[in-house]
Amino acid sequence: MANAQSAYRKKTGNAPAPPAQQQPAAPANQPATKAPAKSNKGLTQISNSTAPTANMQQASDAGAGAIVGAAQVDTIPLEYDTTSRISKPELSLRNPFATDRSQNRDRKPLEYEHLREDDNMWSEFIWREIDAREKINQSFNYPGTDENGDRRFFSILVNAIENDSIVAFQDDMFTRPFSTDKIRQQINGRLDTTEVQDLVTGGIAKRQISFKALFSFDSVYTFRLKEQVLFDKEASRLFTRIIGIAPIAKFVVGGKSEPKALFWLYYPDLRRVFAKLDVYNPRNYSSRMTWEELFESRYFSSYIVKSSANNPQNRDLLQIMGGNKLLRLYEGETIKNRIFDFEQNLWQY
Repeated sequence: MANAQSAYRKKTGNAPAPPAQQQPAAPANQPATKAPAKSNKGLTQISNSTAPTANMQQASDAGAGAIVGAAQVDTIPLEYDTTSRISKPELSLRNPFATDRSQNRDRKPLEYEHLREDDNMWSEFIWREIDAREKINQSFNYPGTDENGDRRFFSILVNAIENDSIVAFQDDMFTRPFSTDKIRQQINGRLDTTEVQDLVTGGIAKRQISFKALFSFDSVYTFRLKEQVLFDKEASRLFTRIIGIAPIAKFVVGGKSEPKALFWLYYPDLRRVFAKLDVYNPRNYSSRMTWEELFESRYFSSYIVKSSANNPQNRDLLQIMGGNKLLRLYEGETIKNRIFDFEQNLWQY
């Protein structure tokens, strides 16, 4: 019988399967291994390690409520004061004057007389500086306010850039324009953090983040003019046309105060803005001229700092005179008299 069964198994080949081999069990204190995860480039992977468990064990050993590995939090409050120094004029909600001012005050400047290039017989470029500390120029540095805002001339120029779309330039040839953000950054300064001490505890009460101005508005009391003086043979007269205006600020460099032109503005673009703004009159408030009338009537005092005549190196008078400001003033008066004599010598009496 046994021989028959073995013969039958050899014939059919259905032998019973051998018992499966059992894998040895891992020790209780060894963590189970996991299949390695696919790495993704550019992503930071956090693996499940036993370090958190050890930290939790240390925290539990240290006592209840202990926090291990937590970052220290700064509880000092911060105050942000990023108010721009360029402020838009506030409109009055009531009539601040005793008279009726409901009439149209949209004033426009008169058009210039047309000057042909072929009729330009002689011309010279002159650079002047207006010092607001002089008595006749006090209107340039008047700190009062009215319906048009701050009356300081530098504030008028800044508001013209911010609110009247006047383009500022880096040079007096008007080739490289300034962006409005660059002007704001130059005027407002840079952000700075100041710590305020607590008078009771002596510690730090708060930190204030505000703009640190590079210069004061009151320090801008000098304004440079670029103008062209020309003789038109058709009109037979001398014309003086202002080309550009630049405010001069004082910067402290190496313990010394250095003047620097902040930006240049094209004067023909400013005429429409100046025609709407009145100049402070200390004698009669009702009799005020506009800034456009002030410049066209040349109701200001200035001194010459540079000329294009006999100046191939394009230097100003202070460099030519070796830094002597008194000699620069004398040389500027010489240039002024030379231009006056040139016009008078064209006529015969």
